[in-house]
Amino acid sequence: MENTYKNQDLNKSKLNKLDWELVQNEMRKKLGSEVYESWLKKIDFIEEFSSYILISVPTRFIRDWITSRYLDQILKIVKRFKKDLTRIEFRIIEKNQNSEKDDVNIPPRKSENISFLKDSLLQYNRVDYNKRFENFITGRSNKLAYEASLKVTENISQYNPLYIYGGVGMGKTHLLNAIGFELKKSKKVMFIPAERFMYQFIKSIKANDMVKFKEYFRNTDILLIDDIQFMNGKEAMQEEFFHTFNALLEKGSQIIVSADRPPNKLSRIQERIKSRFSGGLVVDIQKPDLELRKNIIERKIEELNKLYPDKIDIPGEIRDFISLEISNSIRELVGAINRLISFSRIYNKLPNLAEAKVVLKDLLNINENKVTIDLIQTLVCKFFKISKNEMLSSRRSRYLVRPRQTAIYLTKILTPKSLPEIGREFSNRDHTTIIHSVKTIEKLKENDKEMAENIDKLKNQILYNNKENEI
Repeated sequence: MENTYKNQDLNKSKLNKLDWELVQNEMRKKLGSEVYESWLKKIDFIEEFSSYILISVPTRFIRDWITSRYLDQILKIVKRFKKDLTRIEFRIIEKNQNSEKDDVNIPPRKSENISFLKDSLLQYNRVDYNKRFENFITGRSNKLAYEASLKVTENISQYNPLYIYGGVGMGKTHLLNAIGFELKKSKKVMFIPAERFMYQFIKSIKANDMVKFKEYFRNTDILLIDDIQFMNGKEAMQEEFFHTFNALLEKGSQIIVSADRPPNKLSRIQERIKSRFSGGLVVDIQKPDLELRKNIIERKIEELNKLYPDKIDIPGEIRDFISLEISNSIRELVGAINRLISFSRIYNKLPNLAEAKVVLKDLLNINENKVTIDLIQTLVCKFFKISKNEMLSSRRSRYLVRPRQTAIYLTKILTPKSLPEIGREFSNRDHTTIIHSVKTIEKLKENDKEMAENIDKLKNQILYNNKENEI
C-alpha cells in the first residue's frame, strides 16, 4: 500500500514538471521573435529542482547578456507556469564540442561558418514597412531630423555620416526605417541595431570567420546602425567598426547612425569614432511640443479606427489630458492611445477621465515619492470607515481583515517597498502574511466586481488625490 502511494506521488510530480516548450513559446510571444531567435533560442533546459531550474547556454557572453537584460522577464514567465520556482541557474555547455563527440558525420566546421553569417544577418536586415516617411508626424521638435533623413534618400553621401540623436521613443528608429525603405528599392541596404552588430562580430570571431563578416558589412551601399551607444566599452568591436566606417566612406556609401545622446557625450567610445560622427551632419529630435502631441493622438486614433469596423472616439477631455501629461516620449503617447482603445473594446464603453487615469497610471508624470504607506493606510481607513489603530491591531474580525488586506495589496503595487518592509509598517507582520493578503485581494478582484471597482477608486485617490470618487 505504501509503495502505491509513493508511485502516485512520483507520477504526480512528473505531471507537474515544468514544460520548457511552453516557456519557450511564451518567451517568443512576450519578448519578440528577434530577441528569441538571437538569444533565448540558445537556452537548453537541463533539470528542474524543488525551487529552481538549471539551464545551459553555449558561452559566458550569452549567459551574461541574457542575465543582464532578460532574466527577470524569463523568471516571471517560468513562475506563471510553476509558482514554486523562484530562481534560474546557468551552466555553460559548448554545443559544438558535444555534438562533434556524439556525431562523427557532422560536416567540417568551415562549411557551417559560410552559411551562418549570411542567414543570420539577413533575418535582422528587414526594414519595417509600417515605419515610413508618409506616416512620420512632424513638428518643430523633429522637423530638422525629418528633412535631413529625406534629403539623404535623394542624394546619398551629401551628409555623411548622418547622426540622429534623441531620447527613448522619439522616432529615431522610425526615421532609420523610413530611409531604408526608400533606398532599398535601388540600393543595397544594411539596417542593423548596434547590439546585433556586436553579436555577429563576436559570433564571427568564435567561428574564426571574420573575412565573411568584413565582406558582408563593407559591400553595402547604405549602412544604418541603430542605438550606437550600445558599442560602449567594446574595444575590439569598435576597432572593427572604425575600419568598416572608413571603408564605406571611401567607396561613397552612406552611413546613418542613431543614438540617445550627441557624439561628444558617448561614454567609452573611441575618440576617433566620435570625431568621425561629429564630422557629418548631427541632428537631434527634441521632446514633442503640445501641438505635435495632439496631432499624434489624432492620427493614431484615425489609424486604429480604420482597422476595426466599430469606430471609437476618445473624448476630447481625455485627449487633452493625455497630450498634457505624457510629454517625454512619442512611444508612450501611442501606447496610451492603444491602452484606452483596448479598454473601450474590452468593456464596451468609453472610459471617463478617472478610469483613464487608472489605466495609464504608470505612464503619467506622477511623483512616486508622494505615495507613502502612511497615505495608503489613511485613505483605506477613511474609505472603509475604520480607525488606523483598528487596521494595525491583531484583531481578525472580517470588517477589519478586508481593509487591512486591501491596504497591504495597494502598498505592494503602488510602492517599491519589499515584503519585509511592508510587514514592518503593518505592525511587524510576517512576509508570508503580506503575500497571503496580496493573493487574496487579487482573487477577489477577479470574482467580485464591486471589490475591483473599490480597488480602482482607491488607487485613483492615492495616485491623483481625486476626491470625487471617495465614498
